[in-house]
Amino acid sequence: MKSVCSPWTLWIMSLILFAFVVRVRDGLPLSASTDFEHNRELQERKQQLRTISKALARFPDRGTIKGRELNIYFVSSEGVSYMTVCHCSLPVAKAFCFLEDLRWEFTACFNSTVVALAARPYPFLEFDGTIQKLKQHYNQSGGPALEVTLAEVQEDLRVHPPQVINLEEVELTNGTANGHMEQGPGSGQNGRLQPVTAPGILSLVLNIMCASLNIIRGVHLIEYTFQDDYEGVWNVVAFLLAFVCCVLQCHLYLFHSSLKKLKSFTLLIVIVLCNLYLLGLRNPWQLIFHISVSSLSTLLILTRKLQDRINDCGV
Repeated sequence: MKSVCSPWTLWIMSLILFAFVVRVRDGLPLSASTDFEHNRELQERKQQLRTISKALARFPDRGTIKGRELNIYFVSSEGVSYMTVCHCSLPVAKAFCFLEDLRWEFTACFNSTVVALAARPYPFLEFDGTIQKLKQHYNQSGGPALEVTLAEVQEDLRVHPPQVINLEEVELTNGTANGHMEQGPGSGQNGRLQPVTAPGILSLVLNIMCASLNIIRGVHLIEYTFQDDYEGVWNVVAFLLAFVCCVLQCHLYLFHSSLKKLKSFTLLIVIVLCNLYLLGLRNPWQLIFHISVSSLSTLLILTRKLQDRINDCGV
């Protein structure tokens, strides 16, 4: 795609707009620059950075993604990738100079062990100050302080040019690699559910209690079933099946799953049928208790939604 830079856009926008540091092996965001630009293409490029970061392990150490007026550049080294969104008027060599300076500053602050042990997104937000100073230097001076550095980068790019990446291929590859698994609307990056509520904790406790009662009664009944020439074997099956369904209800409440509505109603129906079958072994109050707990669990499973995706640190 050919980049066309309008004079008006060049005037109102900085050359280096955004910087992003991620871990290569899983695309975990480590740090990012904070900005308040509302340019539509910039917001699109930020979303594309997320897509690209998930496929970095399959890319070479340097790459370029062309846009209309904004381009994406990245450099990967020692398990960390340094990414930036720049205006198309910025020379490619200066963009990669910026990334090399960013890499140098980051490795001076954080060693590979700390990066490898990072478990949550954006654990190094304090590095934002360094990114901002580096961006300001490049946007004001137009390049690195040492021209020899720029000359070296230009020569290196001439010998080993960065790969130009087609974003559509990246998105298709990511979808194939992930198998499109459980990517419903709003599933977000990691499909986190809303926090567990007090009624949810109560339903889990009651479900565990029902599961325990079912497995105890089922195991206890097995002994008499064998002694009575296998009479009542279906009662054992009903107890054990109800136990499994209670456990699965707990799992559905705690973890996100595709076809959640179908699964939750199926489990509820099976539990109701099992308890109706056990009418002779349980009194009506016990049946009401088990069915009520299952119904409450089903309601809470269906009402516990995925967390809304939020844009952290302007990414």
